Amino acid sequence: MRVQPTGLDGELSVPAAATAVVIFAHGSGSSRHSPRNRYVADLLNEGGLATLLIDLLNADEQAVDQQAAQLRFDIPFLADRLVAIRKWLSQQPQVADLKAGYFGASTGAGGALVAAVEVPDLIHAVVSRGGRIDLAGSALAKVEAPTLAIVGGADPLVLELNRKALAQMRCPTRLEIIPGAGHLFEEPGALHEVATLARAWFKERVR
Repeated sequence: MRVQPTGLDGELSVPAAATAVVIFAHGSGSSRHSPRNRYVADLLNEGGLATLLIDLLNADEQAVDQQAAQLRFDIPFLADRLVAIRKWLSQQPQVADLKAGYFGASTGAGGALVAAVEVPDLIHAVVSRGGRIDLAGSALAKVEAPTLAIVGGADPLVLELNRKALAQMRCPTRLEIIPGAGHLFEEPGALHEVATLARAWFKERVR
């Protein structure tokens, strides 16, 4: 399916009796084809959560970004795109009545938090997987959506950045550290733990 008017390609999965919808915010040049996020989305679907895996850049923008690698780090741009996606999703009959959350990874997590500030009535929870939530900057103190940050224990830089960012937030927050996991959570069982934590957070907070 294609999200208008942005021209973005995405995949919306809506299990029977879905209780909420989760929008995936990819980062650092990733896309809806990310095997890690697709794995997480599958487990969210199994838990009764609808998911939208979507590219944050259209084809022309991807071509530009592959050369300059600047759009993937443009947090205001990513946030605006995520706001547009959420508003579009609220008009889709399959999920129009469902509350929503963002699942952000890497730079996408920073964009997700800024977007959550811009549409507080439309985003009810955020989960970050190894995310650069610190890139949300001054928006951190304005976030209302309960935020879960999941970081690998073997990813010390991102872990420290997350701790500092969470200290600036006033909404309900939680930091979950997965021992031995690196930035990409490629270690056996690490990604499953990410998905399990995310599913529990969304089911508790978005209803």
